[in-house]
Amino acid sequence: MYIITNKRDGVLYIGKTKRLKARIYQHKNKAHLKTFSARYNLDKLVYFEESDTEDETKLREKRMKKWNRAWKIELIEKSNPYWKDLYEEL
Repeated sequence: MYIITNKRDGVLYIGKTKRLKARIYQHKNKAHLKTFSARYNLDKLVYFEESDTEDETKLREKRMKKWNRAWKIELIEKSNPYWKDLYEEL
């Protein structure tokens, strides 16, 4: 499960994938031009977490998409207070 954005306090997108580095590469290169992330230029990985099972990941993503914005920002800033792009650390 991951969160990408275009800038600090910008638009947030929550997604899930089995291959995080490859998926973020797609976001950065606008591989899918008609998607939400491409439309808003979302290409900075600011948060990610791993789960033991695909079911856990789906549930976590579904729950987080219902969170209010303040909770999402708090989650990001706990581990990434400067909203650094974490892609190179993968």
